[in-house]
Amino acid sequence: MSNRLCGNRDPHALSRRQMLAQGVGFGSVALAAMLAEQGAPKVGFADSTHPTGSNAAPGSSLKAQPLVPRPPHFEPKAKRVIFLFMHGGPSTIDLLDYKPVLAANDNKPLPFAQPRVVSSETGNLLASPWKFTPRGQCGTPVSELLPHHGSVIDDLCVMNSVHGSNSRHGAALLELHTGSDTFVRPSMGSWINYGLGTVNQNLPGFITICPSSTHGGLNAWSSAFLPAHFQGTSIGREGADATSAKVPFITQSKIAPDLQRMELDALRQINADRLSVTGPDSALEARIESFELAFRMQSQVPAVQDLSGEPEHIRKMYGLDKDSTKNFGTQCLLARRFAEAGVRFVQVTHSYWDSHGNLKAEHAKLAGQMDQPAAALIKDLKQRGMLDDTLVLWGGEFGRTPTAQGRDGRDHNPHGMTMWMAGGGVRGGMRYGSTDEFGYYAVDKKIHFHDLHATILHLLGLDHTALTYRHVGRDFRLTDLYGHVVKDIIA
Repeated sequence: MSNRLCGNRDPHALSRRQMLAQGVGFGSVALAAMLAEQGAPKVGFADSTHPTGSNAAPGSSLKAQPLVPRPPHFEPKAKRVIFLFMHGGPSTIDLLDYKPVLAANDNKPLPFAQPRVVSSETGNLLASPWKFTPRGQCGTPVSELLPHHGSVIDDLCVMNSVHGSNSRHGAALLELHTGSDTFVRPSMGSWINYGLGTVNQNLPGFITICPSSTHGGLNAWSSAFLPAHFQGTSIGREGADATSAKVPFITQSKIAPDLQRMELDALRQINADRLSVTGPDSALEARIESFELAFRMQSQVPAVQDLSGEPEHIRKMYGLDKDSTKNFGTQCLLARRFAEAGVRFVQVTHSYWDSHGNLKAEHAKLAGQMDQPAAALIKDLKQRGMLDDTLVLWGGEFGRTPTAQGRDGRDHNPHGMTMWMAGGGVRGGMRYGSTDEFGYYAVDKKIHFHDLHATILHLLGLDHTALTYRHVGRDFRLTDLYGHVVKDIIA
């Protein structure tokens, strides 16, 4: 889809805005859209210079319906993504990256140089306080902090060699979410929403549950210079009770639907009158569509958000019966329900893993909150037959250093961390890449965030070098000028 006009207009033809200004209701527009979707040819991606449809003529179905499902570049292995984001940076050398050499050298100096730029000063090496045990048929070592992860380890691809470029929370978080630690760029979910469209027209294509309001805030789920239709829809806020993560307009509105429809039509008319005078305004058009989407969501969102109908054994599996796991378990169960209902990209946020001190107590508490719900999500997707085409991603904006702050803390470490993926065409029961023997630097089969993004897009059937959007005279993409697909982890 292009943000540039091309071709010559018929001076006597009515524009879409003029048609709306003359009183064409959104019901008629919706009917025409559905008929067009059935009969009109799809905008091609793979054979286009701008494969997202930037060569499409003005007035095409893509322009009129920015969120309709669109074909990928090639046959995908995954149809949707659930991202379990561990805000703050979990210490993955205490979770899924076993380092016996580190254990044998506790409180000794690091035998090589630290990075030139560090977040904070650290001292001697700090061995993990927790034991690791081989789990599953694959035998991947798993910390005693993650017993439930051990039960699904044969479904996980544990990537021990992920690395980023920045040691500060805000920049690192944005690099993971948008591919850039220095500029405002569209988020990963927005790029995917832009490339593939929305499966369910009554729901957003990108939902973020209890997102962080700090360290980048809404830039982590915004569409930036992509059309505003593709930005994430936030539900709840970080630190709040996930049971209150509802759409307020849906749950609190007492206005009758026919009256809401009249209000929206009046608002549409006012905005259409303005657009007929001012010309194109993508932000205003997106705002109009957001109101229309909110109206349509009333038919489906309450049922998706209502967990009361879930069987008791499912609720217990996610940990909804325990105070320690109820909050994140609710997020994970909501993520499954939204994915099942057709949402393309769902993110849930768990925090705050920033253990500069009190590592032993804090990580034990945080792992206890996260472990069971995350594993339950894998089990639930698998038993429903959804894991094959649902890609689950787990990880934080960086890991932690093997050197200590005090004697019970670790600093930020973007140079070597662990993330895992499951389902969606990824090989399970696999441990890929490695950090050095102490866990500081990724050294073997390194995966930069750009490579991670390229691989995610590939699994969704999208060529990361071709998923572009022209902005200020340049074709931008999620992976910027970098990125390689990690083919060895693909089943």
